[in-house]
Amino acid sequence: MSASEIVKATTAGEVRSIDVITSVVDRMQKVNPKLNAIVCDLSDEALKTAELLDRARNNGKECGPLHGVPVTIKINVDQKGHSTSNGVLALKDWMAPDDAPLVKNLKNAGAIIIGRTNTPEFSFRADTDNELYGRTNNPWGGHVSAGGSSGGAGAAVMSGMGALGHGNDIGGSLRFPAAANGAFTVKPGLGRVPAWNPSQNSERGILAQSMSVQGLLTRDPFDLDLAMPILMKNDPVDPFHVPLPYDMGARNNKCKVALSRETPGFETHPEIYKGLELAADALRDAGHEVVEVDPPLILETAMAGYRALMGEVIELLGPDIRKLGSSEINRIFDEYFKQFKPYAGTDLLKILAKRSYYAREWSIFLTKYPLILSPFLPQPFFKPGRDLEGQEGVREVLGSALWSYSINFLGLPAGCFPTHLAQLEQGAQTINVQLIGQRWREDLIVQSMKTIRNRLGTFSNELWSIMEKNN
Repeated sequence: MSASEIVKATTAGEVRSIDVITSVVDRMQKVNPKLNAIVCDLSDEALKTAELLDRARNNGKECGPLHGVPVTIKINVDQKGHSTSNGVLALKDWMAPDDAPLVKNLKNAGAIIIGRTNTPEFSFRADTDNELYGRTNNPWGGHVSAGGSSGGAGAAVMSGMGALGHGNDIGGSLRFPAAANGAFTVKPGLGRVPAWNPSQNSERGILAQSMSVQGLLTRDPFDLDLAMPILMKNDPVDPFHVPLPYDMGARNNKCKVALSRETPGFETHPEIYKGLELAADALRDAGHEVVEVDPPLILETAMAGYRALMGEVIELLGPDIRKLGSSEINRIFDEYFKQFKPYAGTDLLKILAKRSYYAREWSIFLTKYPLILSPFLPQPFFKPGRDLEGQEGVREVLGSALWSYSINFLGLPAGCFPTHLAQLEQGAQTINVQLIGQRWREDLIVQSMKTIRNRLGTFSNELWSIMEKNN
C-alpha cells in the first residue's frame, strides 16, 4: 500500500496501525538480510508506537495526516537515542540527544519509524557502502548500484520496507537512489525543509548549509503530495527556513516546459532519450507546451558549484576524512579533488559571489519555462563500486551528473522519476529522468510527476516479481 492508501485505511478504522507495521516488519525480515538497506532495526519500537496510535484513535483522538505510515530515517540525521554515525566506523557511538526537525515533524504527524537506513561514509558517494555496515544492494539485482548517498532509503522503500524513505541531497543524494531503484523523489529547494542535527558540535560550512536539503523517496508521487507539507513545517532551530506553504497552486497549472536532451561532454544513451520523450509526450498530452531549449550555462554552473563545494570540503571536512575515513573513501576523494579542482582563498570567495549570477540567469529562464525536463544521468545507472575504478569510474558516476549538482548550487527544487523499464545486457533497470522547477515550486514538479505517472505507471510490481524470482 502507498502512504496515501495506508492513511485512508487507518484513519477510517479499516486497518489498524499494528497490522500495517506487523506486515512491514515481516517484509523487512524477509528481504532486508539480502539488501542491507535498514541497518538499525526499530521493529520493537515501531510495534509499540503502533499500539499506542491504535489506542489513541479508539479513545477518540484525532488521527494525524500520516497516521500509521511506516517510514525510515537515514543514519546521518538525528533520532533521539540512536547513533548518527554517517556511515563512519569511528562515529558508531555518536548518540543523538534529540530528534532533528524532520523526525519530529514525521512523528507528530503519526508516522512510525521502522528503521534507520544505510549511507556511504560521510554521505559523500553516489554508491552506498561503508566499513561500519557494509554494502546496500539494489533490489533489482547485483548488476546495478543502489545509489547514494541515500541508497539504503531507496532500496528500502522500493522493496516494500516502508512507504516513505527519508534521505538528503547535497549533490544528488536523493535523486541518485531514485534513479538507481526506480523511485520518485523531489529534492526541495533551499530553505524549504528545516534542518539541524542536535548532536552536531559545530555549524556546517556555508555551502553545506545552502546545497544540502532533506526530502523523501517514495514508490508513488501522490505520497509526496501527502508528506512534503509535513516535512516542511517550521522549526525555529533552522533560522533560514522559508515558511511558505507547500501548495502554491499547481493543480491546473499548464505551463511551458523546456526539454533539454544533452549533457555537455557526455554521450546520451538511447534509453535516456526514450525516457525523456515518454515524459515529454505525457506532459504534452496533459496540456503543457514542451519546447526544445537549453537552460543557460549548465556546464559552467555545475563545475563552479562542485569546485566550490570541494573547496569547502577540503578545508572543513578533509581532516576528518583523512583521519576517520577508509582507504576506499580517501581514494575516491583524491579523485574528486583531481576532477573538481577545489577553489581556495580569494577564488572561493569570488565564485561564491558569482553564485548569484548563475541563480539569476536560471531564474530569468524559469520565468519563461517554469519546468525543465532534463536527463538526470546521460546513461543508465552504473554498477556497484564503479566510483572506485579511478578516473573513468568517478567521471561516469559523478562527473557526468552535471544535471544533478548544478541544481544544488542554485538552490532550486528538482524531481527525479522513472519512465520505463529497460532490458539491458547486464539486466533490467528503470530509467529515470529529471524535472527542475522554479524556486518554491516543489508542488508544480510533483503535480507534473503525477501526470507522468498516470501515463507511464510505477514499477514496484515488476520489481517485486524480479525479487521473488531472485529469491
